[in-house]
Amino acid sequence: MNTLGWTRRALIAAATATMSFGGPALADGHQVLDSIHFVIPGGAGGGWDGTARGTGEALTESGLVGSASYENMSGGGGGVAIAYMIENAESLDDTIMVNSTPIVIRSLTGVFPQSFRDLTLVAGTIGDYAAIVVPTSSEVGSMEDLLAAYQEQGADFAIGGGSVPGGMDHLVAAMVMQAAGEDPTAVNYIPYDAGGEAMAGLLSGEIDALSTGFSEAIALADQGEVRILGVSAPERVAAFDEAPTFMEQGIDTTFVNWRGFFAAPGLPEERLKQFQDAIAAMYDTEAWETVRARNGWVNIHNPGDDFRAFLEAQEQEIGDLMRTLGFL
Repeated sequence: MNTLGWTRRALIAAATATMSFGGPALADGHQVLDSIHFVIPGGAGGGWDGTARGTGEALTESGLVGSASYENMSGGGGGVAIAYMIENAESLDDTIMVNSTPIVIRSLTGVFPQSFRDLTLVAGTIGDYAAIVVPTSSEVGSMEDLLAAYQEQGADFAIGGGSVPGGMDHLVAAMVMQAAGEDPTAVNYIPYDAGGEAMAGLLSGEIDALSTGFSEAIALADQGEVRILGVSAPERVAAFDEAPTFMEQGIDTTFVNWRGFFAAPGLPEERLKQFQDAIAAMYDTEAWETVRARNGWVNIHNPGDDFRAFLEAQEQEIGDLMRTLGFL
C-alpha cells in the first residue's frame, strides 16, 4: 500500500493554571489570552486559511483567547510568508503562521531557500485527508470514470491543485494515478497559488478535476458545487460519509496532510510555552470539537521537540517518495 502519514500521537489535553498570556486564569484552569495574530501563507478559501480561522474560532469561542486576527499573505508557494516571519522576527511575538506538508516539499524542491528549521516550531495540530473532486456538472461520476476519461484524452485531461508542480496536491494526484496503474509523471497538472484559486479554476472549466484537501472539498460539496470522487482515508469519514475512499474503489493508496503552527525565529521560551499551552488546552473544548468535526479533521498534537522529530522523519519519507516519482 502506498501510504504517507504518521502514527497518531496521544493528545496532550490540559494546560497548567499557572501559565498566562496577558490575562487571568479561569476557574477551570483555562487561560484568557489577550490576542493572537495568524499569518496565512495563501489566499482565502484554502486549507491554510480554514485551519487558521478554525483554530482562531475555537480559541476565542472557548475563552482561551480574547481576540484573533488574520492576515493572508500569498506568494512564492508560501515563501513570502516564511520570509516575512524571519525578517520581522523581533516584532512578531504575538504571531503564529499556519503551514503544512508543503513546507517540507517546497524546501526539498527549492521553491524557497528556507525550511522549518529556520522558524520556531510551535505544534502540529490536525490532519486533513486529500480528495479528488470534479464539478457537479461533470459527466465524471467516479474514479473509474475519471481514469477512463484520462486514458481517452491523455494530456488534454488536466488535474489542478493549489500548489506548485511537484507540490503536495501534485504529489497526491501522482500517487493516486500511480496506484491506479498509470504513469505518475505523465499527469497534466495545472498549478494554482492556493486552494481557493484552484477551486475557482475547476468551477470555471480551466481544469477537469482537482486534487485538494478533504475539508476544502466538503465545503463546496455541501454547497452542491463539486462531486467528491475519492478520499485518501483508509475508511469513509463521518464528516461526509457519502464520499467514497480510493481504497474501496480498488486504488490502493492513503494520505493525510498535517497542519500546524510556527512562530518567528528567536521567540522567547516563555512566549513559546504560552502558545503551546493554549493549543494544548484547546483540544478539551467543545468549540474545538465543533470546528474539527465540521471540517473532517483528524486530531493530532505534536508540540515542540516531537513536532521537530516528526518533520525530520517526514522530510526523509517524502524525499524518498519524490525521488521514486521523479520529482527530485
